[in-house]
Amino acid sequence: MSYTVGSLFAGIGGICYGFKQAGCEILWANEIDKAASKTYSYNFPGHNLVSDDIHNLIKPKDLGQVDIITSGFPCQAFSNAGLKKGFHDPRGNLFLETARFIKATRPKAFLLENVPTLKSHDEGRTFEVIKDVITNQLGYSFKYFVLNSKDYGNIPQTRLRIYIVGFRGESNWEEKYKSKTCTKNFNEPIKIPLTKKIQDFLINGKKDDKYYYQTDHPYYPKLKEKMTSYNTFYHWRRVYLREIKSNLCPTLTANMGTGGHNVPLIKDQDGFRKLTPEECVRFQGFPDDFKFPEEVLNGQRYKQAGNSVVVPVIKRIADEMVRVLDLKYGQP
Repeated sequence: MSYTVGSLFAGIGGICYGFKQAGCEILWANEIDKAASKTYSYNFPGHNLVSDDIHNLIKPKDLGQVDIITSGFPCQAFSNAGLKKGFHDPRGNLFLETARFIKATRPKAFLLENVPTLKSHDEGRTFEVIKDVITNQLGYSFKYFVLNSKDYGNIPQTRLRIYIVGFRGESNWEEKYKSKTCTKNFNEPIKIPLTKKIQDFLINGKKDDKYYYQTDHPYYPKLKEKMTSYNTFYHWRRVYLREIKSNLCPTLTANMGTGGHNVPLIKDQDGFRKLTPEECVRFQGFPDDFKFPEEVLNGQRYKQAGNSVVVPVIKRIADEMVRVLDLKYGQP
């Protein structure tokens, strides 16, 4: 059975790709960032993308009824990089906007994605609020779990994220319906072997000069001294250069779009360089035919890649959501 999806805080479409690959139909998406909206529309031509502030979407039902709502609501309010201000940060309250959409449209299920510190933020009080809203105000049951893309997506990037999967009308788990509850039947993804390597995601050939440190750059001597391997990543950490000895890409972040030394470094046959934005989205598991529009600037491309999700992990979750929804709704 095919399910329809509405995607809040859609970004450049990482969650949409995962659900599309699981056989779902993306009915609509919402994204406030204009540059991200351009990238989304470029890769999802014909999709109903509403490029606007979610607060301006007064009547959620006007977008169309869907079976599943997804929301990668901004994580900066709960992340270490964003100072962890939580609900005291306007971005933290965007969870409540997601809840407003769920309450108005009553989808069969939802998926929320955020940083793992969401659970421990404010000594757990933030997550208690979220749990109360989901169960008592919305009437959904849910499961949550933290997954690392290197263990669950066959992607050589260290990227921990919390996923919250909810299902309508099962908050009490009535005994007579227990065999058919999606919540009971939903299985958290199991670990899979990491068979892909860094080199599988790098783009062959010399890159544009802007990605390379030139010999007259003040940091070039340090790079030449420290960057001795072709098979690993390096990362600036304030005043020193750190080799990532795990042979994994470090967590890609939106801060890559601010310039400086936030982008992971590699050594190739032509010198010492930063990952390109196109390589960054490959390390997020985006398909090879994904493209950035020419008018989207490099800083925005890095930001969009860092803000996105690991597509194969989303697909595994979406596959399981479809499976348990089929058990409940697919056949009489």
